[in-house]
Amino acid sequence: MKKVFNSIFPAPLLSAALLVLWLLLNRSVSAGQILLGLILGLLIPMLLRGLRPLPVHVSHPLTIVKLALRVVWDTSVSNFNVVRFLLLPGQRKHPAAFVHIPLDLRDPNGLAVLAMIVCITPGTAWAEISRDRSVLLIHALEVESAQVTIDHIKQHYERPLMEIFE
Repeated sequence: MKKVFNSIFPAPLLSAALLVLWLLLNRSVSAGQILLGLILGLLIPMLLRGLRPLPVHVSHPLTIVKLALRVVWDTSVSNFNVVRFLLLPGQRKHPAAFVHIPLDLRDPNGLAVLAMIVCITPGTAWAEISRDRSVLLIHALEVESAQVTIDHIKQHYERPLMEIFE
């Protein structure tokens, strides 16, 4: 019974909101407007079901706090390094490079969080996940070695995200 209900109403709150919005926009509560609003309220969520994010199941809330603190720390260090790079370009320690990072993380929500973490970190100008979700490509302003960058992202970001999402 629940599967039938979920197939008719994949997003009941969205359906109700669409109905109310339709009625408000048309400034009418006639039978025809209500019927059309109900049809739109049912069809739109059903047609857009594939675009809705997957449900998130968080396993270790304390790991979220540790990861957040790590991201704040790394972002602060990166900010300092970018300022140093801009003010003293002659003291640049390492060249910019693209780095391919093999991924063990498969959860789409975890991959999205990983891409956001990498993108908000100053000094990282690019992040792209391969179609098969097995490689993260990043561009960093200073890369000591590709392996050091890979190890840092896998240990400090990917591993906690796997603990949280998988």
